[in-house]
Amino acid sequence: MGMTSDGSRGLSSEINVTPLIDVLLVLLIIFMVIQPETTQGLDALVPQPPKAPEKAQTTPDAIVVQIAADGMHGATYRINETAFDKAAIEPKLAEIFANRGDKVMFIKGDADLDFSAVAEVIDDAHRAGVNNIGIMTPGLTSSR
Repeated sequence: MGMTSDGSRGLSSEINVTPLIDVLLVLLIIFMVIQPETTQGLDALVPQPPKAPEKAQTTPDAIVVQIAADGMHGATYRINETAFDKAAIEPKLAEIFANRGDKVMFIKGDADLDFSAVAEVIDDAHRAGVNNIGIMTPGLTSSR
């Protein structure tokens, strides 16, 4: 309750805002502490340099599945420049990755292609046992 300075002993109807500011500051501190713990994002694999350059192991060739838009057939599929039928993609990927330690592959699709064709290949790769799938985007062409 506030006090008046005019000498009257009556009650004042003014609100004391000091406790409200204290509550506001406490809530502000609580929200600042809670906020950093709720961060979300995508997991990304960052390439690491070899630990011993003189003992660099030869890594097997990267597996790249290319999907090209074809006007008559819808899409054509290639695994490392070898043409395959859509139904043969999953068994071939399972065969390739059966003996490999790293289950990483890349998908390269045409810009004119519907993404559903790429999504189907991603599903086939997951069923074949591939853990990490990278999507290759068309790069910028340089005029040299």
